[in-house]
Amino acid sequence: MNAFFQSISERQTRLNSFLCVGLDPEPSKFPERYLGAERPVKRFCLDVIESTADVACCFKPQFAHFAAADALDDLRDVIAHLKERSIPVILDAKRGDVGSTSAYYAREAFDVYDADAVTVNPYLGGDSLIPFLER
Repeated sequence: MNAFFQSISERQTRLNSFLCVGLDPEPSKFPERYLGAERPVKRFCLDVIESTADVACCFKPQFAHFAAADALDDLRDVIAHLKERSIPVILDAKRGDVGSTSAYYAREAFDVYDADAVTVNPYLGGDSLIPFLER
């Protein structure tokens, strides 16, 4: 069993939970208390994590939500926070492209954002998945 599956399995057993919490920040829907905050996307996500970490076996930040909010530094910080707490991270990026481009997407997910796992889109065939499966 690889490290990701081992860590998520241990957390599921310890918490007796299969809950995966999606982090899909939409600043236009944030409560008012976040609107004046420094780095509101990060603050909101950290609050969600703190409110649910005792029942969530993993967290799944949605890449496009962070990117559209120009909050990729927040994404890195949120993932780092989860890793510091030994909580598995699935980067919801739904990547899928020709093989050479998929290799860069895999590097981005695992090396730049330090994700434990990533969602992919299989519609372009096996070549689009190989770089992720190799990781």
